[in-house]
Amino acid sequence: MGTEWKGKIEKVDEHRWRIPKEEFPWMRTDAVLYSNDRLISTALGDNSPQQAANVAALPGIVGNSMAMPDMHWGYGFPIGGVAAVDAYEGSISPGGIGFDINCGVRLIKTDLTLEDIGDVKPLMDELYRNIPSGLGSKGLTRITDRDLSDILESGSEWAVENGYGWESDLDVTEEKGCMKDADPAGVSDRARKRGLSELGSIGSGNHFLELDVVDDVFDEATAKAYGLKKGCVTITVHCGSRGLGHQIATEYVQKMERYMKASGVQLPDRQLACAPLSSSLGAEYYRAMCCGANYAWANRQMITSWARESFEKILGDSAESMGMEVVYDVAHNIAKMEAHTSDGSRRDVLVHRKGATRAFAPGRPEITQKYRDFGQPVLIPGDMSTGTYVLAGRKGAMEQTFGSTCHGAGRQMSRKTAVEQLNIADIRRRMADEGIYLRSASDDGVLEEAPQAYKNVSDVIEVVCGAGLTAKVAKLTPIGVVKG
Repeated sequence: MGTEWKGKIEKVDEHRWRIPKEEFPWMRTDAVLYSNDRLISTALGDNSPQQAANVAALPGIVGNSMAMPDMHWGYGFPIGGVAAVDAYEGSISPGGIGFDINCGVRLIKTDLTLEDIGDVKPLMDELYRNIPSGLGSKGLTRITDRDLSDILESGSEWAVENGYGWESDLDVTEEKGCMKDADPAGVSDRARKRGLSELGSIGSGNHFLELDVVDDVFDEATAKAYGLKKGCVTITVHCGSRGLGHQIATEYVQKMERYMKASGVQLPDRQLACAPLSSSLGAEYYRAMCCGANYAWANRQMITSWARESFEKILGDSAESMGMEVVYDVAHNIAKMEAHTSDGSRRDVLVHRKGATRAFAPGRPEITQKYRDFGQPVLIPGDMSTGTYVLAGRKGAMEQTFGSTCHGAGRQMSRKTAVEQLNIADIRRRMADEGIYLRSASDDGVLEEAPQAYKNVSDVIEVVCGAGLTAKVAKLTPIGVVKG
């Protein structure tokens, strides 16, 4: 992680701080940090504000460089970083998307209560058996190289067409589970090889599958539109594009570093390596990134199918009868072409969201018709003992952040420090005492993702809602966790 931030920072209001563009000669615009008095010290301590200031040097940047309240040190961009660039004159940076392309969250609701399920352990054990997790985990389904090409091009559509889920799942998946600009020609043989074996698996790190109960409803009308009611059981899935996405990012970072050196482009951090969207390299990476995003959506779609099968096996009823519908699926490591108003004019921009979630306000045509009057669902997991907030996008996001908000609680302790300082028995005991049944692939995986390693997600939610980016809809509390 970086060292402590020592530069200039100004408090704008209760929820925003600003690094003025005069702070460094390379800054083309201000860096705005969404935070409060409790959270800002953590951000300053790991120097993620420096990365937000560096992002302000990105060629073609429009509006401010921004960081959400879950910000922490990342690669190039801070995790929690948001930046829009002009769609015609801007640059695309893999560091502004992340190595786990389309890491994202999917929420599946049920019509069941805890009483309907009874003992959660058999159900969690079946989910653990049925859905591969952990470092190096492989998918249960063998796919051919031709299948993989189809998946890279069509994402969730391939999964549904091949029996993994329902047509209605696509309507409540961001981009309907497929970015149409995908071109497998830009995905290397090595990336494809990694993708062949891992489809339909959660992986390791902060990825998980969680069984939750809707504990609080803050907005009855929106919760009803989303299909959520107090006491119902839900499933949250957090995973991405696995090794395929990581390989795509790794290779294009290297290509862009060479491009910048050859072109004489100067940036304050080589991890911000980028290429113009109008260049062949920039366009090729964007199309390859779309492939990684599509793979991730297919991955979560297959996991959804196996989660339904697990419920059917243990509870002896059909997924349809149990109301196991997808509420929504959001991406939080991605770049998208969108139309936004900036400096008083409507323009096409590419929005980099790296550890940040789209949060479109009511009325945007990209939102599925069933939610358009209520705002886009936004899914924000906390640590594995506190569960997930369901939010809705609001007008403030359109006015301030190119329709973006946070993506989770955000780390406050590095993985290495967590493994060195925390005790696995204490964590397992704490989870059990809180009534949470934990299944995990490794002790180190649990230590790295221990509750103590994360910020208080309620503080993060307070900032994004207080700033008008989102509004609270419901709070989900965990009863069972499958950890990678």
